[in-house]
Amino acid sequence: MRKLVKLASMIMALTVALTAVSGCGGTTEGTGENGSAATIKLGGIGPITGGQAIYGNAVERGMKIAIDEVNAKGGIQFELRFEDDENDAEKSINAYNKLKDWGMQILVGTVTTTPCIAVSAKSNEDKVFTLTPSASSTDVIGGQPDKDGNVTIPRKENIFQMCFTDPNQGVASAQYISEKQLGSKIGIIYNSSDAYSTGIYQKFETEAKELGLNIVSVKSFTDDSATDFNSQLNDIKAAGADLLFLPIYYTPASLILSQASKMQYEPMVFGVDGMDGILTVENFDTSLAEGVMLLTPFTADAEDEMTKSFVSKYQELYNETPNQFAADGYDCILALYDACTKQNITPDMSAEEVSQKLVEQFTSADFSINGLTGTDMKWSETGEISKAPKGMVIQNGVYVGM
Repeated sequence: MRKLVKLASMIMALTVALTAVSGCGGTTEGTGENGSAATIKLGGIGPITGGQAIYGNAVERGMKIAIDEVNAKGGIQFELRFEDDENDAEKSINAYNKLKDWGMQILVGTVTTTPCIAVSAKSNEDKVFTLTPSASSTDVIGGQPDKDGNVTIPRKENIFQMCFTDPNQGVASAQYISEKQLGSKIGIIYNSSDAYSTGIYQKFETEAKELGLNIVSVKSFTDDSATDFNSQLNDIKAAGADLLFLPIYYTPASLILSQASKMQYEPMVFGVDGMDGILTVENFDTSLAEGVMLLTPFTADAEDEMTKSFVSKYQELYNETPNQFAADGYDCILALYDACTKQNITPDMSAEEVSQKLVEQFTSADFSINGLTGTDMKWSETGEISKAPKGMVIQNGVYVGM
């Protein structure tokens, strides 16, 4: 009888142990000694399934390459746990809570704007330092005046961006179009239900008027109507627009190009960083994207040694050319590694302690990094990054720096 009791106790203990080990489903683990007290725990959140998966997968892959490189230096060691949010704000909050329970000390995310607005409110309240690779709305960081000069969202002290803000993209796009005299009549299609698209459009329109650009038609759509753009295109075509500005993501952009082609409307097309990925859309005729231009902080054909090394590793591991989101993820890790090293951050520190030190470092006047998406990149006290955009055009089915 004693033997049976002892055996039952052993089975119960083993069951508990196995349950503890397997209790982290729905995530992808990055490099680092998982569960080790010698690692600083980085949480990542983004879409790795669903319609926007290209962004989340690229960011995670770029982060993993950088983590392997910095961990190999033998100093600070990072451990990554990346959660899928499917580009959904509620799922992103759930992912954030899972990462908090895991012991996350720094959040690298979220990848897309709308989920990041929701999560950044939580991480700021919890005093978890957050560096988003690619969520570009000023609502992510707060503290920015709207078009009427009112600050509706207070500054979120612990939140910083690696990407351009939406206003910067809108302004830079208008300036580039004006300087290069790319179009005499401009038509615009934007997503009025998306903070990213709306933010870029509003600043583009303001700057375009300042520069004297001729906007002849502005049309919008929502996430619920993002399949049929014939009405918008017919109006813009009738207005005589020879340049079409698309401050939107690549999926609706691919549909717009396809539908424009069917009506034999072939304007010059200018987009923003969310269109990076249009060449990967399933069943999309990539010849329709020939000549499409966009502003981006990264071009994979750059000749500097850092870019060539990164592109080579990425292609070897994933059999594809990295986009700017992969580069943003990579640069996030470089910035965090440098800042953690300078602040002597250790794995035993709480998330709040880590955040205090990182905020101090990122807002320091002498802190800057050189990465894939820019040189001498600095952050303001508002959490915005300063770096120069680059032009990119699609030629012969590949992205080429302008």
